[in-house]
Amino acid sequence: MRGSFKAYMAMTFAMFTVGSSIVVGKWVTLTFPVFLASLLRFGLASVLLILLLLTFEGMPKITGRELLLLLLQSLTGIFLFNICLLIGLRWTPAVEGGIITSTTPLVISVLSVILFKDKIPVRAWSGVLLAVIGIAVIRLLEVPASSTESGGFSSQGYALLGIAVVSEALFTLIGKRLSGRLSPLAITTYVTIWGFILFLPVGLYQAASFDFSIPSIGDWLCLVYLAVVVTVIGFALWYYGVSAVSTSTSASFTGIIAVSSLILSSMLLHEPMGWNHLIGMTIVVGAIILSARSERQPTLAYQPYEKWKTN
Repeated sequence: MRGSFKAYMAMTFAMFTVGSSIVVGKWVTLTFPVFLASLLRFGLASVLLILLLLTFEGMPKITGRELLLLLLQSLTGIFLFNICLLIGLRWTPAVEGGIITSTTPLVISVLSVILFKDKIPVRAWSGVLLAVIGIAVIRLLEVPASSTESGGFSSQGYALLGIAVVSEALFTLIGKRLSGRLSPLAITTYVTIWGFILFLPVGLYQAASFDFSIPSIGDWLCLVYLAVVVTVIGFALWYYGVSAVSTSTSASFTGIIAVSSLILSSMLLHEPMGWNHLIGMTIVVGAIILSARSERQPTLAYQPYEKWKTN
């Protein structure tokens, strides 16, 4: 039970940092172009992660298949997810966009059954569906009245949001499978390096015409936060957590992203929070508790990391 509690706390903090990246990202993209900001973020994170990996574990032996899986994970969860979400939300009415993105926990669970033949108990399914409802309540009701304008039906926008949801689901599922072979720190390092490479071409193009004297110290600190807290710490804790719990539980924990982004938006950006948002957050917390109670004494898949971690 103690190991389960540590995994829950790790995933909670990890998803909270992802939610915070939405808020911090709003500030960063006001100054930096999107691809350049991503390039700088994953470049700095890659350097730090390589140093940490060499210091504490050493470079692991990676097979060609694992390297391709890490590339696929980075391509889906880092590159495609961010691009498709950004463009898709611009082309899609906010209400419909909120509904589509709220299905992430369900998509993770369904794909785990289809692709990996996972068996999910009824109580766990209930937790997943409850998480979807909670996120949907938050997403639908956080839409300001001024954003009700719609560009009309956009099949391209819906398709991009669908790809974003599937990409995030694959990011979690592939990471869980790799956690039996590689440590959370190793997975985070390789996925981040791949992310840096994927953003490199367009990022360098944007850097060539960008005036680096424009960003303030605060802007650079936001980038450092995204690199260190969200990527280095957050990603590693997420992989540590998913290696110790079932797929359905990790799916429910993704609901914390909506909760944390809402709380931080209210605190830092002074965006309004109504009682309806509180209901949505309560539902998400209930979903996580329900999913956690369906666990059957999970154990860490990657024992070497756990052994190093407790020494």
